[in-house]
Amino acid sequence: MIPKTFVIGDIHGGLKALFQVLERAKVSKNDTLIFLGDFVDGWSESPAVLDFLIALKEKQNCIFIRGNHDDLLLKWLRKDNEGFNERMWFNHGGEASALSYQNIENSTKEKHIQFLLSLQDYHLDDENRLFIHAGFTNVRGVTHEFFTPLFYWDRSLWETALALDKQLSKDALTYPNRLKMYKEIYIGHTPVTKIDETIPINKACVWNVDTGAAFKGKLSIIDVATKEFWQSDNLPDLYPNEKGRN
Repeated sequence: MIPKTFVIGDIHGGLKALFQVLERAKVSKNDTLIFLGDFVDGWSESPAVLDFLIALKEKQNCIFIRGNHDDLLLKWLRKDNEGFNERMWFNHGGEASALSYQNIENSTKEKHIQFLLSLQDYHLDDENRLFIHAGFTNVRGVTHEFFTPLFYWDRSLWETALALDKQLSKDALTYPNRLKMYKEIYIGHTPVTKIDETIPINKACVWNVDTGAAFKGKLSIIDVATKEFWQSDNLPDLYPNEKGRN
């Protein structure tokens, strides 16, 4: 069987959903898995998600992209208060993570810190496909980005793709250069549920794979080659006694 490459959207502590999509997509140990970040914050299993991902990397090729929530959790675990507002983090899913770490041993926390430190800002494959959590702003591409936290905080790339006139030619002077640089761009960060969608959405060259797992939506996994995708159950159905980020 020819190995496949799959992209997984924002998990947000929903380990049960991750198990579902890996099973439904029939992922094998020969496949490559690219995780777009935001592994934590939302549902109750953030530490378990990180444990699973650390173990998974030992079994098959995995690429882990840094999400803004992963960076926030890292700051909290390291007690790094620079540019970190704990109250704001709590209001955006961090409280569930903090509670889930109450009975976690320090040795495990240290493993999680090392994992979070190892996350990539982006991945660019040999077919000029970019995998990144949020986006980038430099018109010359990711290698020229001055303020690198934009890789996991930016929303302008997706907003630009959404607002782009479908009739505009790529040769037009006003066609956004960011949308011409890469064959495809895979992102998470901004749930497609904000535009009343429930599945991975393609606009221009951008594929948004965040289908709202942190809230009332599903977790999604997509085959890069075929664009076939699979989804978990709605997360509130998997965690009926929790609120997630709702």
